[in-house]
Amino acid sequence: MDYVLASASPRRKELLSLILNYFEVIPATAEEKVNISFFPEQIACSLAEHKCAEVFASNSGKTVIGCDTLVVFEGEILGKPKDRDDAFATLKRLSGKRHYVITGVCVRNKYKTLTKYEKTEVKFNVLSDEFIKTYVDGGSPMDKAGSYGIQDEGLVQEYYGSYTNVVGLPVSLVKNMLEEVRG
Repeated sequence: MDYVLASASPRRKELLSLILNYFEVIPATAEEKVNISFFPEQIACSLAEHKCAEVFASNSGKTVIGCDTLVVFEGEILGKPKDRDDAFATLKRLSGKRHYVITGVCVRNKYKTLTKYEKTEVKFNVLSDEFIKTYVDGGSPMDKAGSYGIQDEGLVQEYYGSYTNVVGLPVSLVKNMLEEVRG
């Protein structure tokens, strides 16, 4: 069976390689449209479905995996930072507090379409302004929802749920979904 990851994320590619020996990477390119009246879990799933459908349209003989990860803090979805100041402000808000990371996953082939999500609770350490500035200056937050990577040292105190979900691809969930679409 041929597989396609509908994402350009190097972290997703690395995580998917833990369960698949070979797959193509064909990123979805359409603008992400969000229905703000949905719950965050529904939004993550809807975005994953749209990415999956876009790539599946030109790869209908393959199994396509689409994902979208959201960071939710106090009911607000925190996207990727617009700039360094935005990244600093986001990390300052998350400092010492809990938030959720939700990844919607859509797996589709010519026989079946599955959509599910994984949700992980994350608690941040209390971060000093100096720590945040140094972290932002290193550039890591700029391409990440919530302005951070769980794999980066010093940020996360604890988490409950899937570590790989917070990185961007809930490996166990995706593995189970792939087994289910294989029939």
